[in-house]
Amino acid sequence: MTAPDEPTPLPPTRRRPDGATGATRATLILGLVLAPLLLAAVVGMLLTWPQDDGATGQRAGLVDVGVEHVTATVTGTRAQQCESTVEDRLPDGSQPDQVPCLKVLATVTSGAESGRDIEVWATPTLTASDVPDGTRIVVQHYPAADGAPETWAWSDFARGVPLATLALAFVVVTALVAGWRGVRAIVGLLLAFVVLWQYVLPGLIAGENAMVLALCASAVIMAVVLYLAHGFSLRTSTALLGTLTGLLLVGALGALGADAAHLSGATTEEDYRLAGLLGDNGAAALRGVFLCGVVLAGLGVLNDVTITQASAVWELRAVDPRATWQGLFTGGMRIGRDHIASTIYTIAFAYAGASLPVLLLLQIYGLPLGQTLTSGQFAQEIVRTLAGAIGLILAIPFTTAIAAVVAHAQAPADLRRSSGHSHVH
Repeated sequence: MTAPDEPTPLPPTRRRPDGATGATRATLILGLVLAPLLLAAVVGMLLTWPQDDGATGQRAGLVDVGVEHVTATVTGTRAQQCESTVEDRLPDGSQPDQVPCLKVLATVTSGAESGRDIEVWATPTLTASDVPDGTRIVVQHYPAADGAPETWAWSDFARGVPLATLALAFVVVTALVAGWRGVRAIVGLLLAFVVLWQYVLPGLIAGENAMVLALCASAVIMAVVLYLAHGFSLRTSTALLGTLTGLLLVGALGALGADAAHLSGATTEEDYRLAGLLGDNGAAALRGVFLCGVVLAGLGVLNDVTITQASAVWELRAVDPRATWQGLFTGGMRIGRDHIASTIYTIAFAYAGASLPVLLLLQIYGLPLGQTLTSGQFAQEIVRTLAGAIGLILAIPFTTAIAAVVAHAQAPADLRRSSGHSHVH
């Protein structure tokens, strides 16, 4: 018999679920949504994985068999006058008879010809001050074959040491500031580049559907990167779902924008050369390359905003365990609006910085602003930027809403155990 001062318990069917039950339900729902998406991405990668023996370039005649790239150290330079070419045409349309050119004297430091003294012509924009003695360069060695004499040609500067030093500094700083989470983020970044190099690029060359390549690779990359850097948790899964949704939006908007603006992906000399190298389907492949680039360009910023929004909502829930999911959503969106403003600037100025040489050329030619912005080259960047920005903006309320519902279902003790999320991706 129940004592008069004790509350009568509710029937089991009417009992309100506790935090553990709510978290379990949220985990189950997230798993049921994410598992098919990630499984589809993995299956898509397996079905579209390019089959290649590594000799595509040689079969197509793009790579000269026997050509060797070796390093060399500059021992001197000699300025001369050379006959001009069409590329030396001046802004007024005239072409000089002769132009200054630079011959570089160097000693080979790698390969079978190590220790040999050679001479190569530098690229037209270089002067003697750009190539002082001791500069390390990369040269191409064409052995004598079929009656053709042996040839040495300038390739590029040897930048391995400074780049490796800067990369090492990046790893050290990341590890010192972000700890093991930062190290795991770097490992995830390396794995992402492996996917791009081994799957996306060969797939584009093989003529696979570019949107399928981009979406499958992006989904797998994000799953690996997020879980590796932030661990398996409801918070990370929420951010992953928001990221995948944003990627689908970016891909759809990019495709619609490309169709509406009649973007073919071919706007520069390099684009047309690539189309020729890709064969009969080169024109269609270039459009696919553009769409693939739209999705991949949105990958980083989407990852940034979704993990930050999820973390913000979880922290709000930890500070106020009695907050409703509506209150968590409202508070998260206040943070999200600030994030939207700053991220839009980041996207816009990143593209502006990358396009600065083209902007300078258009400024020199004096083309009208309207004609400049609607030209193929700029239209591509505008569509890429706006598609990424719209997808990013819509991903923020979506991620915040999911995070609010899931965080509200989690017990306060679990929230405290999962605190300490960083902003390292």
